[in-house]
Amino acid sequence: MKRTEGKVVRIVNGYEIKPNASLSDANLRNANLRNANLKGADLTNADLKGADLTGADLTGANLNGANLYEANLSEANSTDANLANANLIDANLTDTNLAGACLVCANLNGANLSEANLSGANLSGADLTNADLANADLTDANLTDANLIFANLSGACLTGADLTFANLKGAALYETDLTGANLTGADLKYANLANADLARAYLRHAILSSANLTDANLTDANLTDACLAFANLKHANLTGADLIEADLTCANLSEANLIGADLIGANLTNANLKGAVLTGADLTGADLTGAILL
Repeated sequence: MKRTEGKVVRIVNGYEIKPNASLSDANLRNANLRNANLKGADLTNADLKGADLTGADLTGANLNGANLYEANLSEANSTDANLANANLIDANLTDTNLAGACLVCANLNGANLSEANLSGANLSGADLTNADLANADLTDANLTDANLIFANLSGACLTGADLTFANLKGAALYETDLTGANLTGADLKYANLANADLARAYLRHAILSSANLTDANLTDANLTDACLAFANLKHANLTGADLIEADLTCANLSEANLIGADLIGANLTNANLKGAVLTGADLTGADLTGAILL
């Protein structure tokens, strides 16, 4: 610590830790920065590997390209922070506030973001492979082209989020809220979407082959040209859904609600429709070869 004009300034590894500090390229490896006030600080390309930033204030800070490998940012305030291209592999971001933050092309492989606030955050092109986002708030977040292979998004809120062309192969989306989300061209092969809310979601050209959609809510969802081959849609609510030319080959639609659904030109070859409600559904030109209807 040092005193400047009557104020005590925190010194870590020879650097002054204060709001708007110039810390670009700083070596702060394994530094104790708990509850540090770094609001508006420039930490461009700083080395914060293993640093403890628990409860730190990083509001509006620039961490572009920073190394935060295995850093602890739990309960930190990173609202509107710039973390583009940052290395956050295996970082702890539980309950961190990242509302409006920029995480474009950031590497969050294996990071823990459970309970984090990522509302309005930009995660386009980010790598979230194996990341834990359970119960995170991703309302209106931008996840276009993001890599979410085997990520855990169970219980997360993705209302209005943009997941265009995102890779969610094998991801856990159990009871996830995807109301109104844009999943155009997204890869959800083998994903677990049981009990998920996909009402009014846009899934045009999405890949949902072998996905688990049991008891999922797909009311008024757009699944035009989507691939749902071998998907499990048992008890799913597809009321008013748009399934024009969708591939439902060998899909399990037993006891599904398809009232008013548009299945024009859909491929239902060998699909299981036992007990499904098709009142008002349009099956014009649909292929029902080998389908189980009773």
